[in-house]
Order: sequence, then structure tokens, then C-alpha cells
Amino acid sequence: MMINGETKICAVIGNPIAHTLSPLIHNAAFREKGLNYLYVAFQVEDLKGAIAGVKVLGIRGLSVTIPHKIEVMHYLDEADPLALAIGSVNTVVNSQGKLKGYNSDGPGALKALKDGGVELKGTRVVILGSGGAARAIAFSLARDGKLADLAIMGILPDQTEGLIKDVRAKVGFKADGGLIEKDRLRDKVREADILINCTPVGMYPQVEESPIDREYLRKDLIVFDIVYNPLRTRLLRDAEEKGCKTVPGSEMFLNQAVIQFELFTGVKPPVESMRHVLLKHLPG
Repeated sequence: MMINGETKICAVIGNPIAHTLSPLIHNAAFREKGLNYLYVAFQVEDLKGAIAGVKVLGIRGLSVTIPHKIEVMHYLDEADPLALAIGSVNTVVNSQGKLKGYNSDGPGALKALKDGGVELKGTRVVILGSGGAARAIAFSLARDGKLADLAIMGILPDQTEGLIKDVRAKVGFKADGGLIEKDRLRDKVREADILINCTPVGMYPQVEESPIDREYLRKDLIVFDIVYNPLRTRLLRDAEEKGCKTVPGSEMFLNQAVIQFELFTGVKPPVESMRHVLLKHLPG
């Protein structure tokens, strides 16, 4: 790929960002498809300034990660209906100076569960976390309409209660939950069929951390950790040792990136090549 005056730039923004593998998989896909695109990573603290820079510099698209997925919506020109309902954006496309937000996290998570052989109908799900990814997954699960129960357990009181209220009001699903406190979390997980970690706990470099005590896991529980780096987080390793069925975050990460690639380029992505590059570079 030759970088020249016509190269279109895409980027991932977040804080921290050193762990990201997004540039690897997107640039590999650009090369395979012969596209004059380049994908880079920016650590961003001043989000408002960064989004202004996207317009000024003509950056084609953004992947948005922790902690900017909710705040970024304040600085966009528009968002698609799903992103508006969720209240969180992880993808921004710049079309002739107009910035439009999308959310590929929820669809990516549902596909990861489906491809992992997880049947959602009639299940009781516990989500850990209440940030942007948790919003996307909670709304997608609730809109899917098959769950028996959805509990959202977070750390920040206002954010957690706000997400529970939004799911009830916007989707009409009677979600519940509350703060992550030891006894309450133990009781909720005991009743659950599926546990989904939407917190960054366990992400590189804190690879020995887990959002939940190992003793709460049991063999008939399905555990999905959206953290993708490392491939087998402490939570997933603990779950495997307990005999749980597990779904790795790498599949959600790949699925959402596939959607982003097509939004950025208008071209069908080389999915298997992207998966190969991702798994090659993920620590075990």
C-alpha cells in the first residue's frame, strides 16, 4: 500500500489505547482489498478537540472505545436510530464533513453469542458494567425479545440506574440490577444462565484481574467476556476450569470491526483474513 495525497485515514480513539489491535486487522483488510486507506490509533483525552480535528483533517472514520462511547454523541451531527436508542456510539463516519455515529457493539455481541452456540431464548442474563459497551449489549439483548430476565450490575450509581431505566423506557423490557456488591452479585449470578463482562477488568496489562470471584462460577453458567486482549482472560480461564461454556471477546471485537470496515469503505470485508490476523497477534 502506497501512502499518498489521496490516502483516506481512519483511526481508533480511546484512553488507554496502547493495547488495541484495531490497526492490525483493519490495515490487513485494506491491503487485501487494495484500498488506499490507512488506520492508526490515537490516545485521546480532549474528546471535543479530537472530534473537531476529524472534521478539519478530513479523517474518514473512527472506531471509538473506552471511555468515549457515550460522550462522543454530543459532538456528532447525527446518529443512526440504533445508536440513538442505545445512547452510545463506537463508530463514526465522516461524509463530506458531516459526522454520523453508529453502534456495531450490540450486533457484534449477538453474533458472537449465536456463533458460539448460545441460545438466548428464555435465559436469565447478568451484565457486569454500565458503560458504552454495556449499553449496546443490554439494548440489543432486550430488543431481541427472547430473554426471561436481564440484570445490569455496575459500579457507578447514576450510570447504572440510568441504563436500567433507559432499557425499561425505550425497549419496554423490565431490566433490573444495581451496584456490584458482593452479596447482591453472588445472588444474581447464582440465578443466571449467562454472565457477560462489559467492564475493562482483566484487559491487558492487568491480565490477572477478574471482575468476579471464581467461587461464584458454576458449570452450567455461560460466560462471555468482551475483553479481547488477552484472548483468554482470567475470567474465561476461571470459567473453563469450572466447566462453564465460554465465549471470547475476540469474536465480538471481530464482528464489530467487520461492520465498521464496511461503513468506512463501502466494501465487503475479508472476514477470515481479519480473524487470522487478530488471533495471530492476541496473547493467550
